[in-house]
Order: sequence, then C-alpha cells, then structure tokens
Amino acid sequence: MPGILMRWLTIFTIALMLPLAACATTRPATYLVETKGPYQLDTGDTVRVAVYGDEELSDTYRIDDSGAIAFPLVGPVQVRGATTKDAAGRLAAALANGYMRNPDVAVEVAEYRPFFIQGEIKNAGQFQYVFGMTVRAAISTSGGFSDTADRSRAIVYRRQGDQMVKGTVDLDFPIYPGDTVVILERWF
Repeated sequence: MPGILMRWLTIFTIALMLPLAACATTRPATYLVETKGPYQLDTGDTVRVAVYGDEELSDTYRIDDSGAIAFPLVGPVQVRGATTKDAAGRLAAALANGYMRNPDVAVEVAEYRPFFIQGEIKNAGQFQYVFGMTVRAAISTSGGFSDTADRSRAIVYRRQGDQMVKGTVDLDFPIYPGDTVVILERWF
C-alpha cells in the first residue's frame, strides 16, 4: 500500500509542475545584469557643475578616460563610479582645500554616455542614450529589426564594478548608458 501511495503522490506532483515548467519558458530570463541603484558616472558622461557664487567655475565638463573631471583651480577630480551627489561632494572638498571657504556645489548629468547596439538590426553602432530607455527603444533608435531578427529577446552586456556581465532579457528591459545590446538571429 505505501508503494502505491508514493507512486500516486509522485504522479500528482509531476502533474502539478508541468504547467509551471511551460510558463517558465515563455519569457526570457533576466539574470546577472542589475537594474537597481542610483546612476553612477563614468567615462563619456558630461556633467553640469554649478558652483554657487562663482560663475566662472560653473560649466559643463566631460568625464575623461581616467574617470576624472579636469576642474579649474584644483585639477583632476576622480568621479568614476560616483553618483552626482558624491561627485558634488568631491568637488566641494577639493575647492575647500585652500581655494574657497564653504563651497556649495551641485552636479547633474548634462549628457549620458552612449549605448551600443549590434546584431540583427538595420543600423548597428553607437547611439545617444535617453533616460529611461528600454531594449525596445534602443532597437527603434537603431532603425528597427532586420528581417531575420529574434523579436522576443536580446542580450545585454553591462559593466558592473570590475566585471562585464551579460543577461538574456526581454524587450522591455531597461538599458543604461554604456550598455551593449545584441539582437540575435531567430531560428526558423
């Protein structure tokens, strides 16, 4: 009797799990690529710096290849990986070190670094990022799908810390500046 009961319990469990297995394969999995946290500055971003009380220092600055802003009076200030609030604090600290008393500094992103898209699309390349973009918007920006494109998923490569990670995502996945989006060929 216990053998029959175990057999029926196993069959019942498998019958309950089959519909769940089918649901799991209908949508591409999102993995490794993080979407949380505040925006972090990096090479290629342009920031607008406002130093209250000093119009000559208030200007737009591009973050160079070393991840720094070449700021008048104080020289390069490292901002790679910093939020705009952190960058404002670093600039204020540099100015307070012998140049200004109690500097009040604000930093905002003036222009994001570009994103890249390649694969089965009409125009591969580098494009200007717009805040809140998704994979679908990136595809549209690049001219749309090619005739042989997989129209349900994409691969996103993103730098996270010191690593380049990738994830298979759906078309409504948010992208960030600096991401590389790859549209794969569909299998007929």
